[in-house]
Amino acid sequence: MPETAGLIVGVVFRMLAAVRTSTSNLLMLLTLAAAAGIVGVVLWRMGEKPPVERIGFQDADAPLGMPDGGAPDHRFHFLSAWQTAQIPRATRFDPPLGSEHGGLVYNAQKFWEMNEKRGGRHTGDDLNGIGGMDTDLGDPVFSTADGLVLYAGEPSPGWGKLVVIAHGAPDGRTLHSMYAHLDRIDVARGALVPRGGKIGTVGTSNGYYPAHLHFEMRASDGVDIGAGYAMYPLNRLDPLATVAALRHAEREDLTPSPLSRALADAGRPWTTLEIQGAEKFSEILAE
Repeated sequence: MPETAGLIVGVVFRMLAAVRTSTSNLLMLLTLAAAAGIVGVVLWRMGEKPPVERIGFQDADAPLGMPDGGAPDHRFHFLSAWQTAQIPRATRFDPPLGSEHGGLVYNAQKFWEMNEKRGGRHTGDDLNGIGGMDTDLGDPVFSTADGLVLYAGEPSPGWGKLVVIAHGAPDGRTLHSMYAHLDRIDVARGALVPRGGKIGTVGTSNGYYPAHLHFEMRASDGVDIGAGYAMYPLNRLDPLATVAALRHAEREDLTPSPLSRALADAGRPWTTLEIQGAEKFSEILAE
């Protein structure tokens, strides 16, 4: 009996050892299978091509995009990463024509009004002096906010002379303001301009229209200037409503932009303190 019991116990131990070995082998096989599956999925995904989103217009900080069915205007100032960082943060927006309050001006053709003759809706606001017709010819046009000039030229006879300025909105967006039908341009592409800085004068777009300012606001923009009338707004914003929403100042507040003072100081080779110090140094040397 003891011998039999010993044999039985030995058999039981051998069976338990076999079970443990089988369990370990099973776990190892499952682990290897899972690893092989992961490797297979990774290799399969590596062979896939990433999806390409088709766009019809682009942001100024994505210069590799192309307009759908269009051609780039190489006079447009595309921004590198560090140039994008140069766009000033515009903490306040003011009207681009008339008095500091936007007075002495009326809106002859409002944003998104239908114009059957032109075959589309108006993409901006047509701002006129209160005298109407050509009484505002040559009146100064001002930058609506601190910004960086992206375009200053004449894209077509119908547009006339035109300026596009980029602004860093308080909410982090990049907004573009556009000033068209100018008689003269007073800023250069790539220049920083302060809010209220003169960028040109009201014109007639080479005699195409009575004198007025075609003013647009856009939620960023693409490589072409676009049309003055369209059936879809795309990135166009209501210009005067956008300026009013981003004014962030009381109506009677006529405080100039700090950028205007900074740009004025940047053009001076010496400060008064430095000049006085230099004169004093000369006196010391003379002694």
